[in-house]
Amino acid sequence: MRKSVRGIAAAATAITLATWAIPASAHDRVARVGGSAEFTLPFSPDNDVRRFSFDVRAAPFTRPLPGRPQGLPMDATGTVKVSHYVAATGATVTLEAAVDCLITSPGYAAMTGIVTRADSDVRDWIGTRVGFSVRDGGRDGHGDRAGYTWNMSGDQDENGTWGPAKVGTCLAPAPFGPVTRGDFTVHHVDLPLDRPAAG
Repeated sequence: MRKSVRGIAAAATAITLATWAIPASAHDRVARVGGSAEFTLPFSPDNDVRRFSFDVRAAPFTRPLPGRPQGLPMDATGTVKVSHYVAATGATVTLEAAVDCLITSPGYAAMTGIVTRADSDVRDWIGTRVGFSVRDGGRDGHGDRAGYTWNMSGDQDENGTWGPAKVGTCLAPAPFGPVTRGDFTVHHVDLPLDRPAAG
């Protein structure tokens, strides 16, 4: 009987240790942003329909740069799709950006990407870096918000002349546009420890 009890206890311990040893899903260890939603501009109401669709995930240390051959903790991959129905013309303009940088905090995300495809009206955007921000307010999109960089900021050159602001990696304004339909999701994971360069 004692052997049986000891055997059961040992088996239970082994199962417990095995359970502890199972690593968390790789999916859960990676920050990501998903979902699709429409939003409004509270400071400039109109009848336009603006929609962002996100399929973005962190990919730390995957984008070598000059002086940073190991890449950066905020490296990311994925796609953002933008659709803007312009009520005044009845036309819908779309573009897509390939994401290269993502930083999250609980319920929030900021990311940037390079425009890789754009309709003819915004064809000159191809190759331009743009920024996006998201607030995940909870279930079913309630409290969600979106933000973006274009026509939201400017910059001055050495002569003091104003023009479009240059967008750096992972730079985006606070998410200012309340979601009216759809849902954004932000899965937060802290940035990993910086990886020293080999050599």
